[in-house]
Amino acid sequence: MSRIDDLFKNSKKSIINVYCTAGYPQLNSTLEVMNALQANGASIIELGMPYSDPLADGPVIQHSGSVALANGMTIAILFEQLKAFRKEISIPVILMGYMNPVLQYGFENFCADAAAVGIDGLILPDLPEYEFETEYGAIIKKYNLDFIFLVTPETSEERIKKLDSLSSGFLYAVSSSSTTGSEKKSASPEEYLKRLRSYSLKNPVLVGFGISNKESFDAVCKLADGAIIGSAYIKALENSTNVNAATKSFLSSILG
Repeated sequence: MSRIDDLFKNSKKSIINVYCTAGYPQLNSTLEVMNALQANGASIIELGMPYSDPLADGPVIQHSGSVALANGMTIAILFEQLKAFRKEISIPVILMGYMNPVLQYGFENFCADAAAVGIDGLILPDLPEYEFETEYGAIIKKYNLDFIFLVTPETSEERIKKLDSLSSGFLYAVSSSSTTGSEKKSASPEEYLKRLRSYSLKNPVLVGFGISNKESFDAVCKLADGAIIGSAYIKALENSTNVNAATKSFLSSILG
């Protein structure tokens, strides 16, 4: 059983997956931020690999990525930073990023190195379903990595069920069709999440985009297995000089 499967099977509370950008706010902040997240109640860490053209990211995460790239963050440096992270971090860690830098690194090399350091899964929003099925999915499976697909309120029932069948770990339910950090909501997120629940999906569902406080976290957790928070946490880090204090204050405000 994977670390992610184990978490969902045994957790007695709603899952909170927190996104952070590797190499932000400083190049060597990655492990400090990860330790702060684990220490203060995060269930899963979603570690963003900065990229110059992040399609699904809103302005806050885009800015953090630009800072991280300016700091010198690369995939090779990230794996070097993560070499011994499992001595300190026991919760699941997912890498989130885009295909271009991963392909430049070498897709199989990337999966091999991710597995070697102890990464649990991948989110690559611009990896198409067809390419996953015909080429990349087998490589991901070879290295025992979970792969998480995204669905939106506009995704058809047929496609949702197909992406659920291809996903492992969990299914990422985007709460609206905008970018991360957006306050824009779809017409009825509640109806959307009820619809997902009615499909009897094989994977747990985590809801992301626009989850920024206790109210929005609690609301989606009534209809899903948990939520993903990114932009609001990045903002908390941006305005602080103490990573652990900022993380503790932020997660306390969400989890109570």
